[in-house]
Amino acid sequence: MANRVKCLIIGSGPAGYTAAIYASRANLAPVLIEGPQLGGQLTTTTEVENFPGYPDGVEPFQMMDDMKRQAERFGTQFVSGVVTKVDFSVSPKKVWVEDTEEYEADAVIIATGASAKYLGIESERTYKGRGVSACATCDGFFYRKKTVAVVGGGDTACEEANYLAGLCEKVYMIVRKPYLRASEIMQQRVLNNPKIEVLFEHNTVQLTGEGKVQGADLVYRKGEADEVMKHIAIDGFFLAIGHHPNTELFKDYVNRDAEGYIIVDGDSPRTNVPGVFAAGDCADPHYRQAIVAAGSGAKAAIEADKYIKSI
Repeated sequence: MANRVKCLIIGSGPAGYTAAIYASRANLAPVLIEGPQLGGQLTTTTEVENFPGYPDGVEPFQMMDDMKRQAERFGTQFVSGVVTKVDFSVSPKKVWVEDTEEYEADAVIIATGASAKYLGIESERTYKGRGVSACATCDGFFYRKKTVAVVGGGDTACEEANYLAGLCEKVYMIVRKPYLRASEIMQQRVLNNPKIEVLFEHNTVQLTGEGKVQGADLVYRKGEADEVMKHIAIDGFFLAIGHHPNTELFKDYVNRDAEGYIIVDGDSPRTNVPGVFAAGDCADPHYRQAIVAAGSGAKAAIEADKYIKSI
């Protein structure tokens, strides 16, 4: 027999937890499915210094625990597990956890986030949170006056390199192709910045260092006759090759863009399915900040409350 709830939240990052705080305070008695990574992407960094209310910074797991306890205080129920199937063609909406436990909900808030794309080399996982980052805005501050590398050649990589150049002593851009894919204006900003050195036709082989990133082994013109190995000394390694929104599970019901991000109605969290709302990075290809995700979670809960009262 299915568990019947008013509001079901999928995801346990800043968007999901904030939605839970607002939904529980609206007496919706929400159930939050925590998913495989408690705290979401935020927990891949070492310290959060730019979230309001923490003047001395905070460890990401502590911040997420604070949010969770706040939601729990107002009556949110938490369920450990992964959502494996949904049916948004019916009302109430149906959601299955681990293929066995079924929930029926008047409103569903999708807050499944996005996952950074990685190169696939073993050492980037080894140094994750210890010099490897997928967010310059989140972690760049820790590398002031140091040397870092940014991987990628598109607009995002150029934006990250320029941002880091304002903080760091030197920024390498490791670009696989012999050219930048970024827009002309972004290319010029990078190429004209004296702190940025672009390494065209380079691939990262591995990262090195004792306990943290201290260098990177690169190969120039991999597979060509003039292939050359190169080592650079760095303190941080930033991936800027894109993100995968975690939305594949919902593709048969909610509209998504070409990259897989859920399409919402203007500035609202409403999707094309009445009673289904999206919050956080799964619907945000631009900002990917905890504070923005939290705000969208609040909006999703407010809209869910309005919807439930209207049916």
